[in-house]
Amino acid sequence: MLPDAAILMNFLNSLSPCLRISAVIVALLALAGCDVERRKSDAELGLNPQQAAGRRLYDNYCDRCHEPYSSHGKKGPSLKGVFKHQYLSLSGLPANDERMIDIIKFGRAKMEGFNQVMTDQQIQDLLAYLHTL
Repeated sequence: MLPDAAILMNFLNSLSPCLRISAVIVALLALAGCDVERRKSDAELGLNPQQAAGRRLYDNYCDRCHEPYSSHGKKGPSLKGVFKHQYLSLSGLPANDERMIDIIKFGRAKMEGFNQVMTDQQIQDLLAYLHTL
């Protein structure tokens, strides 16, 4: 056993069982937070006003199913780099503004449409943000 580990084990063994459990829980919570990255501001991301407005829309409507940078734990695919490919990953449809506008407005498969929720300007703002991912 490493010296630091032995010191830690001696310390934990000296605690009452209740305090020992509490110490372990605190340590696990601290470790769980290690991979959480601070959310960058619009300015740090270099977003213009339209893209920043699109980011707010993304947070309100899209983030519950689409993680901007991964698909871990979400229903829909990640939208990172969605416009960097010729075709959308799941459907094989063209990855262009017109197709994305149709998907945002009318939905696709399990995704609801947002044409009754967002204005055309809001959809353009969202599209501007998606281009930054």
